[in-house]
Amino acid sequence: MPHSPSRRRVILFVQALVAAVLMIDHPIGAGRVLLQAAEPSAAAAAGWVWFGTYTGAAPLGSGLYVARFDPTTGTLAPAALAATLKNPSFLALHPQLPVLYAVSEVTDGEGRAAGAVVAFAIDSATGLLTQLNQQSSGGAGPCHLSVDPTGRVLLVANYGGGSVLCLGIAADGSLQAAVEASGPRPGGMIQHVLDQPRSPGIDPQRQATPHAHSIDASADGRFALACDLGCDRVFIHALDVDRATLQPHRSAPLTPGAGPRHFAFHPQQNFAYCINELDLTVTAFAFDPQAGALLTLDSVPTLPAEVVDRRGISTAEIAIHPSGRFLYGSNRGHNSVAIYTIDAGSGRLSLQGVEPIRVSTPRHFAIDPSGRYLLAAGQASGLVAVFAIDQETGKLAFTGHMQAVAAPVCILFARPAIAAAR
Repeated sequence: MPHSPSRRRVILFVQALVAAVLMIDHPIGAGRVLLQAAEPSAAAAAGWVWFGTYTGAAPLGSGLYVARFDPTTGTLAPAALAATLKNPSFLALHPQLPVLYAVSEVTDGEGRAAGAVVAFAIDSATGLLTQLNQQSSGGAGPCHLSVDPTGRVLLVANYGGGSVLCLGIAADGSLQAAVEASGPRPGGMIQHVLDQPRSPGIDPQRQATPHAHSIDASADGRFALACDLGCDRVFIHALDVDRATLQPHRSAPLTPGAGPRHFAFHPQQNFAYCINELDLTVTAFAFDPQAGALLTLDSVPTLPAEVVDRRGISTAEIAIHPSGRFLYGSNRGHNSVAIYTIDAGSGRLSLQGVEPIRVSTPRHFAIDPSGRYLLAAGQASGLVAVFAIDQETGKLAFTGHMQAVAAPVCILFARPAIAAAR
C-alpha cells in the first residue's frame, strides 16, 4: 500500500535527519556513527526527556509530554504536550534512529482484545513527536516495551493478555506487522501459561492468570527475558532479530507470590536483577548468555525491617546506575526509592537504605545519561522530583526541584546522540 502524503513527509524528515548525522566521514556502520557522532560533552548538555502518562479528564494527562533537562544544574523545564495518545504508559527509544516508541495501554484496540504500539519520529529541535505508524500489541493491556540493541525488533509485554510480542522494525523506524507462526516455525507472539498445580501466592486474584509485565533483550540479542507477575517466573525466550520471532526456551522460577515486574541487566557483567511487586524484594541472578539461563543468587527486601505494616505497598521500577555500582527500586505506597550497592565480584545486593521520594506513587523513575541525577515520577501527585546521585555512595539527595506533569508513569531520557543531533 503506498504511503499517504503526510506519512511520506514524516518518513522523508526522518531519513533527512539521519542522513545529516551520517555525513560524518567514518568507515563503520550507520548505527555506530550515530553513537560516536556525539562528543563526550554531549552527555552533560541539556537534552530532551519525555513522559508517558495515563490519560483522561484532569488530573490525568493527554498523551506524551516533553521537557528539557539540564544535568549541569539539575533543572527540569516545564513540560509541553509532545503527542496525543491514549495511555502511553511506557516508552522506549530506537538505539540509532530519532524514533520513539510507546504502548497504548488499552484492552480493546482496533475493536478486539488488544492494545497498540506506536512509532513516533522525534523533532530534535523541539522534542515534539509525529506518528509514523502503529501496530496491534496482540494482547490486552500492553504495559512495557523495549528495543533490542541492534534496533531491528521491538519487544512488547501485554499485562492483561499475559503474552509477549516481537515486531520487526523497518529502516525508517516504523513498525512491521507481527510474524504469524506457521507449523513448526515460530511467530512473533508467545502466550504465557501458568504452571499447574501451583501455589496461590500472596495475591490469588492477580496471580490467577499470566500477567506479562516486562520484556528485555539480552546484550547479544539472542534472548528476550520476560517477567510474568501472574506466573512467578522470568521466562527466557529465544529471540531471532532477523526474522522477528520468539520461541520458548526456559524459565527461572521466583518465590511463590513474588510477582516479578521489571528486569535490569548489569551494564558490564553477567548479572541481572528482577524487582518483585508483591513480596517487595529484588532478586539477583547470574546470567549465562551462552545457555540463556538465570541462576538465582539471592533476594533482598526493598524496605528496612522496621517497616512492619506493608499493606498498600508495592514495588514498581528498577534501574542500575551507569557505573554498575548501584541499583535502585521504587516502593509505591511507601513512596520511596530503595538504594543498593552491587558487589562487583558476586553480583549480590546490599540494601543501603531508602530515600523518601517527595512524590506520591512512584510508578517509574529514570537516571539521566550523565549518571548524576535521578528523576522520580509521582503518578498520583502529578509531579516529577529531581534527586542528585552521590557518585561514591549511590545515595540520593533531593535537589528541591519539581515540575508538574499530569499523571506521569514513565520517564525517558534522550540519548546523547539524539540530543546532539540538534
